[in-house]
Amino acid sequence: MMRVARILATLALALAAHATVAAAGPDDTFVIEVVDAGTGRGVPLVELRTVNEIRYVTDSAGRVAFHEPGLMDREVFFFVSSHGYTFPKDGFGFRGTRLRTTPGKTARLTVTRTNIAERLYRITGQGIYRDTVLAGLEAPTRDPVLAGQVLGQDSVFAVPYRGRLYWFWGDTSRASYPLGHFATAGATSLLPGQGGLAPAVGINLAYFVDKKGFSRKMAPLPEPGMVWLDGFITVPDDSGRERLVAHYARMKSLGERLEHGLMLYSDEREAFERVRRLDDAAWRHPLGQATRVTADGQAYWYFVQPYPHLRVRATWDAVFDPAAYEAFTCLAPGGDDGAKAPALDRDADGRLVWGWKPNAPPVTAARQRELVKAGTMRAEEAWIDLRSADTGKPVVAHRSSVRWNAWRKRWIMILCEQWGTSGLGEIWYAEADAPEGPWRTAVKVVTHDAYSFYNPVHHAFFDSDGGRVIYFEGTYTRTFSGAKVPTPRYDYNQIMYRLDLADPRLKPAQEP
Repeated sequence: MMRVARILATLALALAAHATVAAAGPDDTFVIEVVDAGTGRGVPLVELRTVNEIRYVTDSAGRVAFHEPGLMDREVFFFVSSHGYTFPKDGFGFRGTRLRTTPGKTARLTVTRTNIAERLYRITGQGIYRDTVLAGLEAPTRDPVLAGQVLGQDSVFAVPYRGRLYWFWGDTSRASYPLGHFATAGATSLLPGQGGLAPAVGINLAYFVDKKGFSRKMAPLPEPGMVWLDGFITVPDDSGRERLVAHYARMKSLGERLEHGLMLYSDEREAFERVRRLDDAAWRHPLGQATRVTADGQAYWYFVQPYPHLRVRATWDAVFDPAAYEAFTCLAPGGDDGAKAPALDRDADGRLVWGWKPNAPPVTAARQRELVKAGTMRAEEAWIDLRSADTGKPVVAHRSSVRWNAWRKRWIMILCEQWGTSGLGEIWYAEADAPEGPWRTAVKVVTHDAYSFYNPVHHAFFDSDGGRVIYFEGTYTRTFSGAKVPTPRYDYNQIMYRLDLADPRLKPAQEP
């Protein structure tokens, strides 16, 4: 009987403890705010860890709502760490501090930013302002804890189209099952000044959803396989109506493509429809991030992957005509880049001719290195030779976006590095006088400790202060990084950064 009594008493205590946790409200939580020493703004993605390895990560307002039975209203030590930010060491070398965890109270911690770019907020996924909501405080976005039932999203494209911003992502995860959908997700938002939030505040995403409220497929095809879209552009059709076009790839796996071609967005169906399959070997199609350029009085779309060395006139007929695409290349007209030693275009004096050509494929950075190694091209003739301003070592770009900047009056590039170099967590800034380059000097603006941050995109439609302040985002994920533990809620999601181009640390990349 005594044993039964003890069991019942233990159960009663457990139930009481559970009820206490479940009933916790704003007055029961101890709020920790982590702010940037330079701006006073809350810093997202800061890890606070207790001595017994309980791990918390600040939300997009830089807050943690702490409610831990057994650790309330007492002194608790928190280790403090974050990608690109630092916290002072104590006398024993620990980066952290001791706080009195009094319910209903708030403590503020200050971190010093070592990144040049400033981390602002998470854009996608669950719990973006989780701790702010738990603390009973107001969040700046319409759906602060869940939108479109989306838990994670990969690689963004954003296009101004018909007075709104259209957002598209790759693979998208859900709460109800480990597999989400793999045929491109989509959402819209209002532009700043036209009903949309200021880019420093956040983005109110209105997802395209299915009957269950989950983000739906924007590029459905009847055949099996993942459907990825890229190269989004807008062009007027024959009637003058603005249309949204994208390149699609139907994938069997991460590296095996089953087919590809062009899709057109249907405003009536609010989805993309396949309009043309392309030869699997063709390079003459939209790809990567697109940027609009006026050259010789003609409007073009330039395609960036990772350099803008492919273009097409911004007309309906040209976009759908593979023969209309031009490459920035050093190959001789009609040259075959598949040859071991392709014919290079040289003038009468033997100088290599780089330029836009309709009848020769682009020369990638990897192909250029092969030509130099083979002796076909001299090292000093290389067009692609981007190097670190600090070390002089090559910066091998993996993906990037290139935009015209009104404040610098130059073209600027935000890029991540190639796999197998310093990793996909490093983001660089560079400038050039022309979109095709040459790009010579880069400055690292963001670093992540053993974590990937890839496919960065500069959203020029968010530029502020005459272009002096720019905004870019990328995909934060442990994939390809080797990190053993994913960051709760943040993993496999998009994070926004802000970069002030007046920062003197960027000067080496701004030299003419």
